[in-house]
Amino acid sequence: MNMTITTVTGNISPEQLGPTLMHEHVFVQYGGPSSPYSTPGEVFDELVASCTVAIDQMKRYGVRTVVDPTTVDLGRNIPLLVALSTTTSFQIICATGIYSTAVYRRMRDRSGGPAAIADLFVRELTQGIDGSGVRAGIIKVATGAQRITDDERELLEVAAHTAYVTGAPVITHTEGMHGEEQQRILISGGVSPERIIIGHSCLSRDFNYHRRIIEAGSYLAFDRFGMPDMPDEVRVASLHALIAAGFTSRLVVSHDSVWHWVDGPVMGTGAYRNWKPTNFFERIIPMLQYCGVHDADITALLVDNPRRFFSSTHSGGNFSPIV
Repeated sequence: MNMTITTVTGNISPEQLGPTLMHEHVFVQYGGPSSPYSTPGEVFDELVASCTVAIDQMKRYGVRTVVDPTTVDLGRNIPLLVALSTTTSFQIICATGIYSTAVYRRMRDRSGGPAAIADLFVRELTQGIDGSGVRAGIIKVATGAQRITDDERELLEVAAHTAYVTGAPVITHTEGMHGEEQQRILISGGVSPERIIIGHSCLSRDFNYHRRIIEAGSYLAFDRFGMPDMPDEVRVASLHALIAAGFTSRLVVSHDSVWHWVDGPVMGTGAYRNWKPTNFFERIIPMLQYCGVHDADITALLVDNPRRFFSSTHSGGNFSPIV
């Protein structure tokens, strides 16, 4: 099978992926992006320039690709992503999907039901986003902290249907819990477990929770390094425990950084001083090496595992159609 990976500027082979950060946001604006940030002009040019600085910093550490799981309701900015990738030769994989269930309900009710949302996701993966011709390369969905609500479950089922139809992989948002239930819903909808990344798993310190998700076949994302909600030393301890237990091949890493967040926190400043897409290289790798983690394991986190995740084949499952 000639497996290809979809970026905002076209398809690449798994071998071209290189060191990859699996969850970074180039731009966030709730309900956006508004016109000044997405059309040619002074504001857009300044935005391109500031985001290019972040890319140049990552390139110094060898990073070649980021996955940007910003959904339409978070301000997915296709013109910006294309401009950045074109001018820097940096590879960006963008997402289809919906983050907020309130937005999902509005879109579902306006468009005619969950099947219409699934059709939208399929179009964005196979034809392009908003007539741009730029195709998404991954599906993004989210659940909250209390429980998986009926709307969240329905959206997970829509994502599963989309993945089943297209073969696209899925990345999720969690609050460090309910990853197993997300995994069960997606697999029961036909998604191969190795095509699923359970996001923000580093918010949990429960080794057995992590182990069960890995043993069921999916990947865990330790993807909030530098966020002030938890000391990085705690995340490193959990990551090291999994590596020591032999689970390196099912782990991916990132920061969940936002390079430009309209009306949000500024990356790399104040309490967010370590929240930047180079933190893993500057602070986390030395911590892991101090714990005895080998260079081969670090290469697996950044290179081998993202490549295997995107290269895994879609095998299907107990598919239930969206109606």
